[in-house]
Amino acid sequence: MMPNRRLRRRRPDQPRRIAYRVLRAVAEDGAYANLELGRALDGADLEPRDAAFVTELVAGTSRLSGTYDRVLAAASGRRGFEAPLADALRLGAHQLLSMRVPTHAAVGATVDLAAAEVGEKVAGLTNAVLRKVAARDLDGWIAELARGEDELGALALRTHHPRWIAAAYRDLLGAEAEAALAANNVAPVTTLVVRPGLAARAELGGEPTAHSPWGARRAGNPGDVEAVAQGRAGVQDEGSQLVVAALAAPDAPAGPWLDLCAGPGGKAALLAGVAIEAGTRLLASERQPHRAELVARALRAYAGPLAPAVIAADGTRPAWPAGAFARVIADVPCTGLGALRRRPEARWRRTEKDLADLVPLQQALLRTALDSAAPGGVVAYVTCSPHRAETVGVLDAVLAGRDDVTVLDAPAALPGVPDATLGPYLQLWPHRHGTDAMFCALLRVG
Repeated sequence: MMPNRRLRRRRPDQPRRIAYRVLRAVAEDGAYANLELGRALDGADLEPRDAAFVTELVAGTSRLSGTYDRVLAAASGRRGFEAPLADALRLGAHQLLSMRVPTHAAVGATVDLAAAEVGEKVAGLTNAVLRKVAARDLDGWIAELARGEDELGALALRTHHPRWIAAAYRDLLGAEAEAALAANNVAPVTTLVVRPGLAARAELGGEPTAHSPWGARRAGNPGDVEAVAQGRAGVQDEGSQLVVAALAAPDAPAGPWLDLCAGPGGKAALLAGVAIEAGTRLLASERQPHRAELVARALRAYAGPLAPAVIAADGTRPAWPAGAFARVIADVPCTGLGALRRRPEARWRRTEKDLADLVPLQQALLRTALDSAAPGGVVAYVTCSPHRAETVGVLDAVLAGRDDVTVLDAPAALPGVPDATLGPYLQLWPHRHGTDAMFCALLRVG
């Protein structure tokens, strides 16, 4: 008899192994894909081409993971796979269906990866499933899976979103929903922002933002920009910049400003500079101490008597007297459905239960924001989600009990931004404005 010999396989290549381990951290530890990817690339000595390959593997697989799960189930006849193997199979499916990787290379490399990371016992299954996946292209699989789906289900499938998110977009946009959902699948170019008074937009390089006076779009590593490395500028989507501009536009009494939910500090850093230019000071409050430290780091370049202050405090139990602030921004915790371009895994991680759990907190924080404003003061209620339950629904619930609040015309605060009107509220969209889908209501107290 011939002696048993262990099958000799190729060692998985470094880019695919890095991508796999990032996906495992997202699945097992709840890591954010973009942050975990950044950490992994910082610690790896990769050529630019390989780093770009890893980025596409992680972002693309995360973005379409729900779709790939349905393809894998149909190809295998199984309802699902153990999580470690599922991540490897998703990586293989992405290479086969959405990248220009030859079939033999995608299948062979994924089999080697699964054998090394999961175990030799899954090699045969991985090979068999991926070869069945390769029998159709992505459009062919979408057409096959769409059989028997209703109109909403087909929309969700075509645009690679869970059904409940597709329903929320259709509720707001009707026939335009498909374009908005498709825009979530296009990774945005990094947008930088200056800290007003500390840097000039020309220092950022790149292309100036269309509507914000503080920003520029620039590909590449933000840390390569001197102003960013020094804390005089940062990374911030143009939509987030615009809600700061909206809060600063209406008349308000003199006095300090408040960022009620300041972590991780992007809006606070911009707002602090705008406040200083107006001759006042910002207080940035964040409930979680480690996030308050991130806020302090974002604000580190400001100095002088009007330098912003940072505290760790629960916004539902304010650590300041009522009526103390001229302007208040409440950028509340939300589902993040407006930032799916930058958080590709979030669409599959969030559920309708998350939505139900967040709404009471959002209402409580809005009440605190209103109570914190001085007579005549302005409050901006902001979410990075267009979902009605988190936007108009929260406002309707809170304002029903307030006869001392006037709803201002938020779109009028940004007259140069077209097609951003949702009644008296501001609603931005990726497909219209090239920004996150930020929502902003402006309210005057007293």
